[in-house]
Amino acid sequence: MSTTLESLQWRYAVKKFDENKQLSEEQIKVVTEAFNLTATSYGLQPVSLVVIKNKELQKKLVEHSWNQQQVAQASHVLVICVPKEHTVKDVENYFRLVKDIRNTPDEILEPFKNMLMGSFEQKTQEELFQWNKNQAYIALGNLLTVCAVEKIDACPMEGFIPEQYDELLDLHAKNLRSVLVMPIGFRAEDDFMKNLKKVRKQTNKTVLHID
Repeated sequence: MSTTLESLQWRYAVKKFDENKQLSEEQIKVVTEAFNLTATSYGLQPVSLVVIKNKELQKKLVEHSWNQQQVAQASHVLVICVPKEHTVKDVENYFRLVKDIRNTPDEILEPFKNMLMGSFEQKTQEELFQWNKNQAYIALGNLLTVCAVEKIDACPMEGFIPEQYDELLDLHAKNLRSVLVMPIGFRAEDDFMKNLKKVRKQTNKTVLHID
């Protein structure tokens, strides 16, 4: 079995973290850089990552996380966010970055840029939010795999109250809305899920090959 598959077999959604173990700065750097390298539609990166290490804040967030104690126990809590308001300025900023990094001529960039800006202008903020939310799930999947490979435990969570997170983290001031939460750290030795066999359908039931 490949080391990647072994890592994915090792991974599970941790129900109890070891509160005495902390991730190193190097491990957090790997996680944050991996987030920044996540694939997103058109490469626009309409996602942000809030990294929380403040234990008092983590404890406050528990009551807004359906009382899931992993939020308080974890070494760090990751909150994946998307823009509260997403506008054509974000598209303009992206193409400015492309030009700065790749020095791509305007005559090549302009048609694509105009197409994207036109598409944005036709969408409501709710439609853009739903599209951006899809990108957040891509980022979550990438982070879960990276954490597994790096032997960092994680627990992906939709079970939280975004409005309360937004308020406590002052996200509106940063033009952000919380979408997903992922505590990370190290599994506790007495986590009841730790040694349970992974339950998955057989691969031939979920994968179709067309030759």
